[in-house]
Amino acid sequence: MLRLEKITKIYATDLVLKNISWEIKKGEKIGLIGSNGAGKTTQLKILMGEEEQTSGSIIKEGKPRISYLKQEFDLNMNNTVRDELIGAFEEIQLINKKINALELEMLNKKESRDTKKLNTLINQIGNYQGKFEDLGGYLIQAKVDKILPILGFSQDEANELVSNFSCGWQMKIALGKIMLLQPDLLLLDEPTNHLDLDTIAWLEEYLLPLKTSMIIISHDRYFIDKLCKKIIFIENGISNTYKGNYSFFIKQKLLDEQAQNKAYQLQQKELEIQKKYIDRFRASATRSTQAKSREKQIMKIKRIENVSQKPKTPIFKFPDCKPSGKSVLEIKNLCHGFSDKIIFFESNLKINSGEKVAFLGPNGIGKSTLFKLIMKQINPEIGEINLCKHNLITSYYEQNQSEALDPERIVIDLIFESVRDWPQTKVRTFLGAFGFYKDTVFKKVKQLSGGEKARLAMALIILKPSNFLLLDEPTNHLDLQSKENLEIALNSYKGTVLIISHDRFFISKVANRIVEIDNFNFQSFDGDYEYYLEKKRQKISSNK
Repeated sequence: MLRLEKITKIYATDLVLKNISWEIKKGEKIGLIGSNGAGKTTQLKILMGEEEQTSGSIIKEGKPRISYLKQEFDLNMNNTVRDELIGAFEEIQLINKKINALELEMLNKKESRDTKKLNTLINQIGNYQGKFEDLGGYLIQAKVDKILPILGFSQDEANELVSNFSCGWQMKIALGKIMLLQPDLLLLDEPTNHLDLDTIAWLEEYLLPLKTSMIIISHDRYFIDKLCKKIIFIENGISNTYKGNYSFFIKQKLLDEQAQNKAYQLQQKELEIQKKYIDRFRASATRSTQAKSREKQIMKIKRIENVSQKPKTPIFKFPDCKPSGKSVLEIKNLCHGFSDKIIFFESNLKINSGEKVAFLGPNGIGKSTLFKLIMKQINPEIGEINLCKHNLITSYYEQNQSEALDPERIVIDLIFESVRDWPQTKVRTFLGAFGFYKDTVFKKVKQLSGGEKARLAMALIILKPSNFLLLDEPTNHLDLQSKENLEIALNSYKGTVLIISHDRFFISKVANRIVEIDNFNFQSFDGDYEYYLEKKRQKISSNK
């Protein structure tokens, strides 16, 4: 269907893509993965014609219709849902406006009885109406009415303004606009960002049966794992293709690295043998010709890269801290809300030391509010929230934590202030785990992107010794390797962790208890994420 052939992209002196080659066939769903800055979004922009490659070519079969769902949805918030969906058909809408303008002009000409001009206008209207019909203009309303319930909108909701809906529902509108155009190839750039778990599950179920070819960029490993049967891995500007889902990719990549390392060792051994032969017989009267021939052959051999010497993203860890008491948190008869909205009603919960608890529930259910109540940023209307009084040291990462950073401060200086006894090499290594390399460590906060600010805020939280962590969406803006680093660090963390996250892969790796907020109360599942899913499936089956 479409193939990228030796695509190279250079920005000034920055080589982003180097001879990238991969293809997507009809009906395939491909996961495009790699670290932040690897050039994933750049490839999508090249496919859409928004960027031009420095060299290489894109080979297409026919003229495939390509649609692009960007990270930031292009929606008119002042439109109704229905009007916004209809707006997907731009060419048809333009023709319809021309027809309306001509009809208005014709009414004016009727009053003047200009027969010649009237006939001209009638012919023009007829031509445009023909184009309108050929493009399916009379079917638009039916198509919109058909997709509305699929997206989850009622007929009444379709007449509400786009601005009235949450980010998740706006994503559905943006996706609906694209799917109405029936693309041959769908490009999805971080489609699960800012979505709650229910909406992500809906998106998976919507996309999974579609025959439309898809290229998906996502840091949601669960999402990629479920949808994609081919992975394109971008590293150091180079692409490698793995036929299988994300779980297969992880296993195969490890095997490939092991095989490459073995091949490297064998090649080095053979090169050493040949070098010794050359050195021994270079000056020999009888064998010098053979020695020179072997030397030329060695020069032509393509060297296998030593995988063990490839730069790896550094691993970080939480500093040691004295343990707290056994009972870390106890919530008794909590009642809380805003205006006329109830969030919690006679809710009770107890958290013990060492537990790693993930709080689940749709957006707006009260997860972040709960953390603010625990941190005493707001007071409960009724009930008690009691924290351990024995040696409890708390660290709290808020979603908007990055906004509190001083814009004039330099990245590396902020870290040095927290660990004054660390040498610069250790600080640089630590910052590398959060994607700060080379000169980026000397940037001012105000020069950082939103993602960079979030990663810096997380780094500062990790440096603080604590035995009670509250993390609200900690994996936002982290690339795959950084997420894995955080998972490793949390699994070795000896304290108590409360987590709010839409990253199911992250939750499955870290949490040993799940608390779902539902019907103004806490429902506890004393097991990991898979245990929680199994209990939910059993409940659904028993209710049928």
